Amino acid sequence: MGADHYEALCSQWRQRFLNMDQAWLTALLPELCREGNALTLRLYGRKLRVDADSGEITAPEDSLPVTRTEKLTVYTLFAYVRPGARLRGEWVSFDRLRDTAVFAPAFRKGVLQSFAAAFSGRTGALEAACRALHGTPLPFGDVGYEIDSFQCIPVRFLFWQGEDEIPASANLLFDVSATDFIHPESIVTIASLGVSRLVQAADAGLPPGAFGND
Repeated sequence: MGADHYEALCSQWRQRFLNMDQAWLTALLPELCREGNALTLRLYGRKLRVDADSGEITAPEDSLPVTRTEKLTVYTLFAYVRPGARLRGEWVSFDRLRDTAVFAPAFRKGVLQSFAAAFSGRTGALEAACRALHGTPLPFGDVGYEIDSFQCIPVRFLFWQGEDEIPASANLLFDVSATDFIHPESIVTIASLGVSRLVQAADAGLPPGAFGND
């Protein structure tokens, strides 16, 4: 799909947001904060501002543009969060989330294989990148960290270096409630964004906390 198609999608979702009950949204998503005439939340630590009147999404703490992918992910969160959605503390692989089976091949190839390849032989860089995204270390894998995408959708990034003829491998785990908050296909996007942020942080040598405050 071309850029024009994604621009049209963003416009459609922005209009859909404008028709939502914003007080109802903040009740469903306690991480949403009202700041003046806007709602704010964080995506992998980056603060995003959603204008209440126009629906436009900006990043008030940096000068970089908000990508179409980031915007669509926020709008999709708003559209698909279910009443009563809550973290359950049960961690599962992507293919065990509700209604994700059709997206599993793309997830394995586009996310897990890309993640493993990007950090093969770079465990130190991966650990530093996870700390830059405010990750909490986990006692799993050669490198394991829990990082919030949205506060309501934490992700566990697990990496094994491999040895000899065994290649590096990776897995991502999600709270079983993840698809109560967002469309199943958007979990693939969230995972891809997370891997991209880790690669960006590793390549830039960013310090801990570089993507904003908790």
